[in-house]
Amino acid sequence: MSKKIMTQTALAVALATAFSAPALASSHREAPFITTSPKVDGTDFYMFRSYEEGREGFVTLIANYLPLQDAYGGPNYFALDPNALYEIHIDNDGDAVEDITFGFRFTNTLAGASLNIGPDGAPVAVPLRNIGGIGPGVADSGNSNLIETYEVSVTRGDRRSGDRSMATNADGGDFVKPTDNIGGKSIPDYPTYAGNHIFPISIPGCATDGKVFVGQRKEGFPINLGQVFDLVNLNPLGERQRNLNIVDDKNITSIALEVPISCLTEGEEPVIGGWTTASLRQARVLNPEPQRTDTSGGMAGNTGPEVVGGAWSQVSRLGSPLVNEVVIGLPDKDLFNTSEPSNDVDNFGAYVLYPTLPVLIDILFFGGEGNAVPATPRTTDLLPAFVTGVPGLNQPAGGGAGEMLRLNTAIDVTPAAMQSDLGFLGCDLAGFPNGRRPLEDVTDIALNVVMGAITAENQNELQTCDLSGDAPAVVNAGAVVNDGALFTIDDFLPGFPYLNHPTPGAPAVE
Repeated sequence: MSKKIMTQTALAVALATAFSAPALASSHREAPFITTSPKVDGTDFYMFRSYEEGREGFVTLIANYLPLQDAYGGPNYFALDPNALYEIHIDNDGDAVEDITFGFRFTNTLAGASLNIGPDGAPVAVPLRNIGGIGPGVADSGNSNLIETYEVSVTRGDRRSGDRSMATNADGGDFVKPTDNIGGKSIPDYPTYAGNHIFPISIPGCATDGKVFVGQRKEGFPINLGQVFDLVNLNPLGERQRNLNIVDDKNITSIALEVPISCLTEGEEPVIGGWTTASLRQARVLNPEPQRTDTSGGMAGNTGPEVVGGAWSQVSRLGSPLVNEVVIGLPDKDLFNTSEPSNDVDNFGAYVLYPTLPVLIDILFFGGEGNAVPATPRTTDLLPAFVTGVPGLNQPAGGGAGEMLRLNTAIDVTPAAMQSDLGFLGCDLAGFPNGRRPLEDVTDIALNVVMGAITAENQNELQTCDLSGDAPAVVNAGAVVNDGALFTIDDFLPGFPYLNHPTPGAPAVE
């Protein structure tokens, strides 16, 4: 990439990020309706060329759901919803319409664990998720009282009317979600146990197998949550290694998929767009008499607490981080979650062209003097960065307009040790907003831009980013602005599924 293109791209990206300033825990509880359905609340979406050694020819897709999990949140913990459809969509021709959709459906099966302590030795069902140690194998050692399995569909074309087929476990058997990290006595070696649930996946139409994992992970989004929401009630000019990550003890549930690049791209176009959604059936009837236990100890009326039907209705959506939180106005947040990228210009164009957040940030930090308010309308920076792609970085040749995360698969992988947590602002071309990797601190990227990371005076620095040294250069015009929360690459796994093992609900037994 030429220095000129790199400079133009960096400036456009930097200005585009400005309106996302108080980045608020990515997409956790971002719209009124979704707060009522946490199992289908999409929180983060990552899309990047795999940087695990030997896997550079793959793209990793990670969709996180069910936010702010307390590790000790038993006895039911955090199963995904069997009445929901979780999907990852890929646009590979630049028209902001899905061309490939990976769908995930879950089946939660009660094992019926019981103790023969009733009259005449009749079995009585136990109240716990497990009745003994679990793992390290996939079969849960027979002690798990709830087994979560899932199927993966692949639809080419329209997500509902396209050509749909099923992916399979290349090793045979079911795809199984590991039990959440209950604690060290229930699951003594969680890393090994979880690793046994990474499956090779045969994807129809792909000559090479990918990988899939669905399970609990450690929350990978650093944020000083309470203070940021309180009108950015912190010292943003303090040292950028204060490590005040208030959600450090929280977990998340990840749907992770690694797919060969050749199975995602189309023709000579290297840019793909991606976003994740969750959908529920349009009709729901609450069951006044859900699953009951009959007198013999068996299960009767196993229909669950609700009966659902009708067409799928999308209730959650996430592409680029922070958009619904800090760009979309409060009256339209639920609408955004139900919309598709191809409708964004008509539905939400004003929020991008005339963003309110820079004005609010200017009042908070500059007394309303206009220091943080770029000129509007934003047709030359925000529109290409979030709606059409940035020229020279991740804008597809076919054009198309719609909010999604875009990745140029032709840009080389940056090894883990060389990655900048400031992404493109740290001169890392493989970083956010060119896709998104786990390390990227999108909160600090946004705050840095708002507080002066890109100015007319430092554009020469942008032209001379040294990408050949032992560490990425960091471009910043002044103080390094931050929310006090910080991750390093050591907070993540070196390979698939990249997000770290979840915090246990209780320590290991000594």
